[in-house]
Amino acid sequence: MILTVGNIKGGVGKTTLAVNLAVERGKNKEDSVVLIDADDQSTAMLFTGIREQGAPGISHYTCVSVHGAQVRSQGKSLAEKFDHTIIDCGGRDTEAFRAALTICDVLVAPLTPRSFDFWTITQLVRLLQEVEAVRDPPKAYALVNMADPSGTDNQAMIEALTEYPQIEVLQQVLVRRKAWPNAASKGQAVFEHVPKDKKAISEFYSFSDMIFNTKILI
Repeated sequence: MILTVGNIKGGVGKTTLAVNLAVERGKNKEDSVVLIDADDQSTAMLFTGIREQGAPGISHYTCVSVHGAQVRSQGKSLAEKFDHTIIDCGGRDTEAFRAALTICDVLVAPLTPRSFDFWTITQLVRLLQEVEAVRDPPKAYALVNMADPSGTDNQAMIEALTEYPQIEVLQQVLVRRKAWPNAASKGQAVFEHVPKDKKAISEFYSFSDMIFNTKILI
């Protein structure tokens, strides 16, 4: 499967999700995983470097840097060699993001429960419509990420997103918790970090199951 984690809005946690998914899938010894860092900031490569320093040779996935239109050709080539290809795209309407949309099976578009993030969805839908002119578009999911621990904004965002039939809204949200940045700073996935944040781990696993469960892809 080729999975793209991307949106045209920055600061919504795309790389954090991508690297956590790569680690989670890669720890399953039956799965081989390649993580494509298609973001000019190269944060996924940085995370992987930190991870390798902590446990050399045990990153649980392969990470490569690919940019621009090459994401299409190299992504397709890598997908033939790995069970899962995860593409981390930057937070803009880039050539790399467009290339990823032409080859991926699934798009996860994270966004925070804020009005500015919601307004970008119309631009994302337009990109998906452009892709539809050349191929069947990927299955697209919107994820409310870095959500509020309480209040009504999370659900309000989910309900507002239902206006866009091109994108399925996940009911599972990922709440903003300190475990996420604390784990990332050590090159760890959120479920590896000690002390364990059971709520963060449970939310992440529920999200991952929704994405990788084969039933959701049919």
